[in-house]
Amino acid sequence: MAKQNRIKSSKGDLAFDIINYALLCLVLLIIIYPLWFVVIASVSDSGAVLNGQVWLFPVDFQLDAYIRVFKDSRIMRGYRNTIFYTLAGTTLNIVGTVVAAYPLSRKDFVGRNVIMMILAFTMYFSGGLIPTYLIYKNVVHIVNTVWVMILPGMVSVYNLIIVRTFFQGIPYDLQEAAFIDGASNISILLRIIVPLSKPVLAVMVIFYGVGHWNAFFNALIYLSKKELAPLQLVLRDILITSTASISEGTGGAAVADKARLAEALKYSVIIVSSLPVLLLYPFLQKYFVKGVMLGAVKG
Repeated sequence: MAKQNRIKSSKGDLAFDIINYALLCLVLLIIIYPLWFVVIASVSDSGAVLNGQVWLFPVDFQLDAYIRVFKDSRIMRGYRNTIFYTLAGTTLNIVGTVVAAYPLSRKDFVGRNVIMMILAFTMYFSGGLIPTYLIYKNVVHIVNTVWVMILPGMVSVYNLIIVRTFFQGIPYDLQEAAFIDGASNISILLRIIVPLSKPVLAVMVIFYGVGHWNAFFNALIYLSKKELAPLQLVLRDILITSTASISEGTGGAAVADKARLAEALKYSVIIVSSLPVLLLYPFLQKYFVKGVMLGAVKG
């Protein structure tokens, strides 16, 4: 067999590759370094952080900020609430999105274009905060309940469009064959569409799950019961309390100590709130990339 001739890169291609890799490394450094700095600052002496002595590695390694955070009984309660909101909310989000996307992806569904226009309209216009609050409180009565963290925004129109586009990419002949064999719409959805849509559904789990985990605004507006507060709101209260206590010091040394502790808490609360999502993401990364590309191109 004749050996295949390798295509030699020109000097222009080589220069382009060098510049491309250099720029990508620069972008990677810009993205990674802030995350790394938060990690090392959270376990470094807060005085060293304030003085700008922390650059690449921790200085005077200590865990005082983490001890302070986890000693607060509100932390575990906030974790429990957030885990419940994330699991229950994401489950309802996926069910609602799939149930809405399937009929809108069907060519024989009458009025699907009109419905999509109405749904798309809600992406640009809303009723406002005050009318929304009044509806939640006086009409559906979900203010100060767990449902206010789950039901509002149960179906994201943006995610609905992605899932609908993915469904449209599944050969319609499969559905017609199933109809001929006597399958119902529910059977087709559960036995054909959903099994073939695992990549895009994994993307939806990431989108919805991260949204629920970081949920903060709804809790701040609609929840006044501390026992229902999610983790993000609990960490905010801890940080505000620690910052406010700086002025309560009786001397310069006491104020300085509290200021250093408050500085350390800023970084530790970021790690505490972000670590679970960061640990979960690598396991779903392959589905994330594949699902977004398929959902964006097919159809």
